[in-house]
Amino acid sequence: MAAGVPEDGRNLVLKAAAAMGASAAFTLEKHLPAAAGIGGGSSDAAAALRLLSAMTGQSPPDHPEVLGADIPVCLMARAARMRGIGEVLSPLALPPLPAVLVNPRVEVPTGAVFAGLARKDNAPMPDPLPTFDDPRQAIAFLATQRNDLEPPARQAQPVIDEVLTALRALPGAALARMSGSGATCFALFERPDDATEAARLLAAAHTGWWIAPTCLS
Repeated sequence: MAAGVPEDGRNLVLKAAAAMGASAAFTLEKHLPAAAGIGGGSSDAAAALRLLSAMTGQSPPDHPEVLGADIPVCLMARAARMRGIGEVLSPLALPPLPAVLVNPRVEVPTGAVFAGLARKDNAPMPDPLPTFDDPRQAIAFLATQRNDLEPPARQAQPVIDEVLTALRALPGAALARMSGSGATCFALFERPDDATEAARLLAAAHTGWWIAPTCLS
């Protein structure tokens, strides 16, 4: 899925290498859609930082968020609460959350989504966040939260509505939301088998969408 990914200095992997002061050649095998709102490029950059750190003995940059807001949490490589512009992280203990990810293979312009926010001073998540003993508790809490970027993203790409409707109709789907600034959406399930079967059903009905069962934790 590397089509359209920049191969010059705009690429986050190469920006990460430059931040480390390293000259390196990379082969990127990309399995996530580009510009999908699931941090694929940031994850690649974080992997590059870890690799270069191991090879050189040099620590990653002190402020990786200047490369991209999602890079610090990708460096942490675990569930976390993100604050500030992504640089303030609090590890979060989550039970495994079976999920289905869906991208309708459209890009959402991030700038337009943020520009479309009705307001930027909405109430924050509770502090501290609750703890969860099982997927059902975690999903019940997440159902009370929101993604402020979802309404403007849905306006920019109405197909997101179709994706969310399809996810909510899946057997066993407990919650469906959009990820990040879109257009990837997800449904959460209580059992891994339900997520796997839901992904199979959805893939049969929507052959043009990117669909992947996974587990979030």
